[in-house]
Amino acid sequence: MGHNVEKTDDEWRSELSAAEYHVLREAGTERPGSSPYEIDPTIGVYACRACGAELFRSETKFDAHCGWPAFYAPLAEDRVEYIQDKSLFQTRTEVRCANCGSHLGHVFEGEGFDTPTDQRYCINGISLKQVPDAT
Repeated sequence: MGHNVEKTDDEWRSELSAAEYHVLREAGTERPGSSPYEIDPTIGVYACRACGAELFRSETKFDAHCGWPAFYAPLAEDRVEYIQDKSLFQTRTEVRCANCGSHLGHVFEGEGFDTPTDQRYCINGISLKQVPDAT
């Protein structure tokens, strides 16, 4: 799939830290509990750390006690893309930024959370940049 933002691996490596590159460009996972965004109460937007595309709003974030920031919906369906991930001997749905193709995390359904969608977008905090609303 073509993306609005396309860069070479060398360009991504020069713009991202080694840890950011591993998660965003190599579909890695940050250590659970390592992101302050998991429970941060700041009101605002969560954008893709790689390209700045606005992906999630804080109003859709909830504490899933899973070790990563969790949202029940993206800002709009065209902000993310979904890829079937068959690694780890199971099928999961990977979530990527639709603007640049960077790996964000996975989405899970039917876990029984009391949210409007019963979905949990389990997103690596390192793949996000928090943009607080102006006060």
